[in-house]
Amino acid sequence: MPKVKIPRKSTSIDMTAMCDVAFLLLTFFMLTTKFKPDEPVIVDTPSSISEIKLPDTDILQVTIDHESKVYFGIDGKFTRLALLDKIAERHKMTFTEEEKQSFSTLSSFGVPIANLKEFLHLKPEARNSVKQSGIPCDSLNNELGDWILFARLSNPKFRIAIKGDRESSFPVVKQVINTLQEKKVNKFNFITSLENAPE
Repeated sequence: MPKVKIPRKSTSIDMTAMCDVAFLLLTFFMLTTKFKPDEPVIVDTPSSISEIKLPDTDILQVTIDHESKVYFGIDGKFTRLALLDKIAERHKMTFTEEEKQSFSTLSSFGVPIANLKEFLHLKPEARNSVKQSGIPCDSLNNELGDWILFARLSNPKFRIAIKGDRESSFPVVKQVINTLQEKKVNKFNFITSLENAPE
């Protein structure tokens, strides 16, 4: 009896559709990813067991570094521009369009208002390397209060967060909290790193 030959079939698989899907996904994630903005200082936050997460938008953040210098940051390019206009009007200053554009790209800064124009004239690479003196928040010169007040007028939906270093001095943290309460802000968050809950 003769053997029946089974016809051979090609074992190659057309991967064109799979490559198309992979490149579409890659392109989607590249275009929708929001990069973490550069921060002027590295802060070693204290740990806690709280699992509450801050939203991704509408955040006003006050940062206190290990030298107890205060930094201020908000998100939103147009909100930053509106804030700068209000601060300029309050302190009788004028900013050029280039300075406004530079300010709209700042994620966070820590210089007194008197030094802000000089800071904005620096190139982005130089801004990252310059040592910032911090925003004054003492009882004689409380510029932080102005930034908080006019930021909330620019965007009333802001959620306020304090990110303090574990080495920062308590009187400065207390002064920041007092400044918030003077501006009728009684609800704010502390940013901490997560630790395991005790058993």
